[in-house]
Amino acid sequence: MKVYALSRYPDCAAAIDFLTGAFGFKAQDVSKDDEGAVVHAELAVGDDVIMLGRGATGGPGVYIAVEDVDAHHDRAVAAGAKITMELVEQPYGSREYAAVDPQGNTWFFGTYRP
Repeated sequence: MKVYALSRYPDCAAAIDFLTGAFGFKAQDVSKDDEGAVVHAELAVGDDVIMLGRGATGGPGVYIAVEDVDAHHDRAVAAGAKITMELVEQPYGSREYAAVDPQGNTWFFGTYRP
């Protein structure tokens, strides 16, 4: 079974711009309504996919394992991500940080791979 994460955004196009710039995601499928507004998108994260949909932000955060969390953190900071948890060594062996994107969704990045 493969699990996909879904985050909601009132402005999916702006979310795609931020997530691809700050976190290095790659837009691979973007669906628009008749007025041209993005209503759904799939963003590649390595071999996995994060789905975006139009709607209110909030809910649980999304955790993504990355190879070099320090470089990832620095890229996010340079792109203007609001860091809510600085880089930390966790007791279970992961190095992690957390950030909130401009539309209010929380993202966690670290080295832990369950």
